[in-house]
Parts: sequence; C-alpha cells; structure tokens
Amino acid sequence: MPDLNAGALAPVGDEHDSVAFEVTGRVPADLNGTLIRNGPNPFAGKFAGADVLDWWPEAAMLHGISFTDGKVTRYRNRWVQTQNYAVNNGEEVALRVDSNPNVNVIEHAGEILALAEGGPPVRVNTSLETLGQSDFHPTLNAGVTAHPKIDARTGELMCFRADWATPFLTYSVLNQEGKQTVALEVDLAAPSMMHDMAITARHSILMDLNVGYDFSMFDEGYRIPICWDEKRTSRLCVLARDGSAMNWFDIEPCFIQHVVNASEKSPDTLEMDVVRYPRYFKRDKRNQGFLPNPLGVLWRYTIDLIQGSVIEQQLDDLHIELPRINESWVGHPNRYLYAVVQPSDREMRGIVCYDLASNTQQIHPVAPGDQNSEPIFVPKPGTNNANENDGYILVCVFRHSSNTTEIRILDASDISKAPLATVALGRRVPAGFHGAWIPAAGQI
Repeated sequence: MPDLNAGALAPVGDEHDSVAFEVTGRVPADLNGTLIRNGPNPFAGKFAGADVLDWWPEAAMLHGISFTDGKVTRYRNRWVQTQNYAVNNGEEVALRVDSNPNVNVIEHAGEILALAEGGPPVRVNTSLETLGQSDFHPTLNAGVTAHPKIDARTGELMCFRADWATPFLTYSVLNQEGKQTVALEVDLAAPSMMHDMAITARHSILMDLNVGYDFSMFDEGYRIPICWDEKRTSRLCVLARDGSAMNWFDIEPCFIQHVVNASEKSPDTLEMDVVRYPRYFKRDKRNQGFLPNPLGVLWRYTIDLIQGSVIEQQLDDLHIELPRINESWVGHPNRYLYAVVQPSDREMRGIVCYDLASNTQQIHPVAPGDQNSEPIFVPKPGTNNANENDGYILVCVFRHSSNTTEIRILDASDISKAPLATVALGRRVPAGFHGAWIPAAGQI
C-alpha cells in the first residue's frame, strides 16, 4: 500500500467550490449531468494509519463535477453529514444517519444514495447536500451492500446485506418505486466479507468466499477484522430473482472484490465475469499486517444449473480493477467492459476496454507517476442504447507534477484516441472508491 498521505491517495482538508476551469479540446454538447465520486477522507485532512484498513473506515466525502451544454459549470466537494460528521462538528447527532457511506453512489426511484459497506444509505443531491435517510427505500435503512444491482430493463434493484451478527446474510429485491418485493434470509454458518454481487435476467448471484472475520484482530489494534481464511470454502449462491429457489456451487479458493457482469447463456447456464484474486488479506504470521495481495485478473465462471457444476476460466493476464460497463446491460449479455489497469500493487494507471466478442482490447495510457480512478460510462442521450459502446468514458486522473486532478472525457467506442476534452480542476480529487453519472434529467 502506498503512502496514504501522499500523491493520489492524499486527502483534502476543506470543502471547496469552483466555477472556472481550463479545458483542452471540446466538451460534448450532449454531456449534461453530474459526475459524483465517493471515497474516504478524514476530517483532519490526514490519514492516521498506513494500511488499507486505515483507509477504508474514514469519513465519506463526495466530489461533484457538473456539465451543461458543452461547458463545465461547477466543481464541488462535501463531506457526507453523518452522525460522525455531527460529532466532529459539535452538532446534534440525532439528526444524522448513523453510517459511513464512503463507497458508492447510485440513483434509483428518484433518489441519489451514497452507500456504505453494509450500513444505511444516505440520501444526497447533485449539489452534494446531505438530505438524510432514504424516503423511497425504507427497507434499505437497516443497511445494504455498497454494490446493489439495478436491472435497467425492469427498474428493479437487487441487493444484500452481510452482517457480523445473525442473520449473517439477507437478500432483497425492490421494485422501481423502491418498495421491497422479496426479503429472504440466506443461511450462513459464519459471517463473510461480501462486497459485490451479480444479477442475470432471472437470477441473483451472491459470493461466500475465503475472506471472513476474525474478531480477535480487534485486540491487536485492527479497525476492521477481516482476513483470508484457509478453512472456508469458496462458493457461489445462485438465487431465483424472486427468492423461490436457491443453489450453492463450490469453486476454487479465491476472493472477488468486484463483478463485471453476469448473464444467461441459456435458460440453464449462467456466465459471470469478475476480477478474481487467488488470495486476499492473508495475514503475515511473522509480522502484524498482511502479505502483499496478488493483483486481480479477468475471470469467468460458467454455471450449469442442471449439472450443478462450474467451469472456471481466466480470460486475460492483464492486472485490472474497478470494472464498469454500460449499465443498461447489467444482468444481460454485454460485449464491452472498461477497467483500471493496475501495473503494480502501488498504482492504478491506465484504462482498458475489452471487446469480449472479438477478444481484443484498447488501452488509454496514463503517464508514469500519475494515477486514475475507475472509468464511468455515460451513454449518449437519445440513442436508446442501440449500440452498447455509444457514449463517453469519464475518468479522474491525478497529475503528479501539479498535484491536481483532471477529468478526461473519452470516446467510449475508441478509448485509445486522444481525449475529446480534458478538464483541469486546479485541485486534487483523492483516489476513492466508486462513483456515478447522474444525468441532468435525474438531478435533484
């Protein structure tokens, strides 16, 4: 893990607004909306520790960059005003949500939600104002994964909550208005570190893998008690979307932090692409801490529901993370995926686009010393997504030489070309976790 207080990871110590920017190239006139980025940022503007488990728990900060009619109209960053925020600022705690939503952002049923790793979501708007708990998704206020999946074709939201206490795992489906239509407890013998999930047109896939919890780690000073467990069995849980059927499939020991997508090859065969690690958070028995994590690669699981078998296949040897697709294809067969290239365990540098149909790839390079965020796909308006890659890729790039961040707007159909536009923000957006594009029609 690189220095948390230097370079791309370094937090910022203030909230800021900008309305003037240096733009190279031309911002597309049909790019109308706000890019919201989420990540941990301590109130003191400095991380207290030096490990990834010192990074993850810090306060949530959102960064928003707005575009209108070919212009960049505003940059703004704000801490999410949770109970922790209230304590830090001497405010009334009872008026705030008890959560730390520093992982992801989604829009569903008319709400923009900042999401935590299992805690309640916090409702925000595109001005990054904290609005409180969810009004239209009341069942999520008990806690939810940071990676629910939305089927754009039905409007349904599929999610889970993994907890340290029983029930260790619950699965839910919410309709397009946010009303819960399925609620199911999934029996686990022990709590499991679950970060992501997958859906197909008719199924949901949950992952009970080799990273679990060791609560004795609290006594050793760890803030989060997760680690690799050789004794666990890695397995996939395939649920009928409506909860009417459930089947478990054993797979080789591994950890999967992020799913690319899943779909149905046939009525009885599911295909799931992921970023897979052969191990993760394995403790160093000689010293406190963890052994270096291996880097993730693109992997495919083909699940035969009739035979009860899984074919496991590595698709490429390029090290990647933070995969994204055109979200209109979530749960349905996709051709393209975009991900961050990870040359080493200390940097995320470059964007790759995989064409899964032709088994080819394109690379958007990022200079040595610089780093970049995950690629966010923005579909062109009015296309009805007829072409899966007809849109733009937005990516935040930290420039080491100036200690600032720029937004690159790429043509999603050919990311190897020079950016359509580059927007210099004049300040740094720290490397965080995930983000979302909120189109102008959905701004609240």
